[in-house]
Amino acid sequence: MKIIVSSKNPVKLEATKAGFESFFSDAEVEGISVESGVSDQPMSDDETLNGARNRATNALIEHSEADFWVGIEGGVHRDADGLTAFAWVVVRGRKITGESRTTTFRLPPEVSELIDRGYELGTANDMLFNEHNSKQQSGAVGLLTNNAITRMQLYMQAVQLALIPFLNVEMYRVNGR
Repeated sequence: MKIIVSSKNPVKLEATKAGFESFFSDAEVEGISVESGVSDQPMSDDETLNGARNRATNALIEHSEADFWVGIEGGVHRDADGLTAFAWVVVRGRKITGESRTTTFRLPPEVSELIDRGYELGTANDMLFNEHNSKQQSGAVGLLTNNAITRMQLYMQAVQLALIPFLNVEMYRVNGR
C-alpha cells in the first residue's frame, strides 16, 4: 500500500505511517512537497480544512499511482478568548475521502501576539520557547504539555479517524469526497 503525504515534515510522515499501520500492515509512506493554496498560517477552520484538502488533491495529481494521498494542515482560529490551534487531516482514496480534525487547544497570549504580528505558529513557538524548528518536532502541543502530548500523537489520532470511511466502506457513500 503506497501512501503519499503532501509534506516532507518528519512529524507528519511518522503520524501518517503510525495511523495507517494501526489498521493496515503494509504502509509505505513517501513525503512530497506540494502547495496548500492557502496562507502560510491558516487563520480559520475553513482555511485550514481547505489547505488539507488542496494538499491531498495536489499529491494525487503529482503521484496518481499511489493508493492514498494525505493532506495535513495545521491552523489557528480566533474566538473571543484568543487563538486556538488544531490541524485537519484529509485522506483521499480512489473513491472515498476521509477527513478529521485534531483536538483543539488554546495558545498562550504571547504566541497569539506573535501570530498577530505575522509570524507562523512554529516560528512564534521557536521565539517564545527558544527552540529551533519545533514544528518538525513536538510542535506547540509538545512544548505546552512538556511532551506529554506530541504533535505526532495529535496528528496520528486524526489520521486514524480520517480512515474511518475506509474501514467502513459500506456505511459511507461513494461520492468522491
